[in-house]
Amino acid sequence: MLRKLLFVLGAAVIAAALIRPFVVTTEREEVVPAPVLPPPPKPVIIEKPLHNVTLPDFAAIVDVNQKKSAFFDFIRPAVESNNNAILADRTALEEMLVTVSLGEPLMPGQEQQLDVLASRYRVSKKGSQMQQLHHLLLKVDEIPTALVLVQAANESAWGTSRFARIGLNFFGIWCYKSGCGMVPRSRNSGAKHEVEAFQSVDEAVNRYLHNINTNNAYSVFRSIRQQLREQDQPLVPEVLAMGLLPYSERGSDYVLEISDMLRHNSQYLQSSTAP
Repeated sequence: MLRKLLFVLGAAVIAAALIRPFVVTTEREEVVPAPVLPPPPKPVIIEKPLHNVTLPDFAAIVDVNQKKSAFFDFIRPAVESNNNAILADRTALEEMLVTVSLGEPLMPGQEQQLDVLASRYRVSKKGSQMQQLHHLLLKVDEIPTALVLVQAANESAWGTSRFARIGLNFFGIWCYKSGCGMVPRSRNSGAKHEVEAFQSVDEAVNRYLHNINTNNAYSVFRSIRQQLREQDQPLVPEVLAMGLLPYSERGSDYVLEISDMLRHNSQYLQSSTAP
């Protein structure tokens, strides 16, 4: 009996040894997680300027004093030139007002100039010449160079903003015709406005001055200026800045910032040709 049992066990061992090479064993493969790759870098979009003006590289000027002087000196000639043209028109209007006040007729050239200025400054021609002249003198006046320069610095980040570099827009002026300028990257869905592009610094300054002198939003600004004129007071930039509340959604905070900039940058705001 024992021999038989040993024989059976031996046979089983031998059978197992013979069968083992033919048994397919499956080993558990180790799962290696896929490597986590960083997101591809966003492509750098290089916008070509929409103008042919060679701008100073204000961002490359490290010295703050030099940067401020360079910026103001760059913008100032266009501001002074446009203001001088406005003052020449104002002088002509004042002469017309004297003539009309004396009951005398205007010369043909004066009538033509009055008609052109009324159209340019959006003054109704339905009123008398006296009424047109009074309305025009409210609008046809300079804006202090210092105030213009400071607003340009504020709105354009001292000439380094995208809108200043690409479209010579130093004043954050909007337009509403497709293709009139640059689309803000943060523009809300459904919005139609663009930031207007200009072909020259002179054109940009002219557009800014005309906006302040004609837009209904700045009627308070023009009223303050008129009161200063009537009182034979200088056009103090800090006083006029109070009429710029509508210029920014920040309202009074914006006006305070402009006033601070006028005070802190007074040494740079004087023309280099001033006596």
